[in-house]
Amino acid sequence: MRITQGFNEVDRQRVAHLYWDAFGEKLGRVMGPDTKGIAFIERVARPDHAICAYDGDDLLGVAGFKTADGAFVDGGIADMAAIYGWIGCLWRIALLAALERDVDNKRFLMDGIFVSAEARGRGVGSTLLDALGAEALRRGYNEMRLDVIDKNTRARALYERKGFRAVHTSGTGPLRHVFRFKQATMMVRNLS
Repeated sequence: MRITQGFNEVDRQRVAHLYWDAFGEKLGRVMGPDTKGIAFIERVARPDHAICAYDGDDLLGVAGFKTADGAFVDGGIADMAAIYGWIGCLWRIALLAALERDVDNKRFLMDGIFVSAEARGRGVGSTLLDALGAEALRRGYNEMRLDVIDKNTRARALYERKGFRAVHTSGTGPLRHVFRFKQATMMVRNLS
């Protein structure tokens, strides 16, 4: 397995499909239909905010991160309008704002991790988390944080094995019907 900073442009479409496979259930009612959600991710995914795992030329998984300079999925209003039109753009932005997580300058923020179905169970997620921790340390952070939804018990178990601890859980209230999860837990890992 080879870890890279960023992804190759030839893999942009695969990145978008893998992202949608991982997060489409949560985002589908807002970012759907699938073809538009994938098109949006393909348009806005930033390789400079991604760490990737490859087996030869085959992309196995991606860990995205968010900084003051941007995020892995970092589209603006114009990008959203290009895919959904202006009316479709406005209501989507309003709903997605509920999921927004700001950087806090104290902790390095993971902005999604996903592994292809055929590579799951092979240590790709663990390796990506370790690489993300190394990137955080390289940037001067001593802690890394992420959010995990209540339905993703497999991911939460991985995060706990990798030393993350839960620090705060928040509910989605009525938006649980839109995003299909009831709670998200912020988890933090000390890197020093």
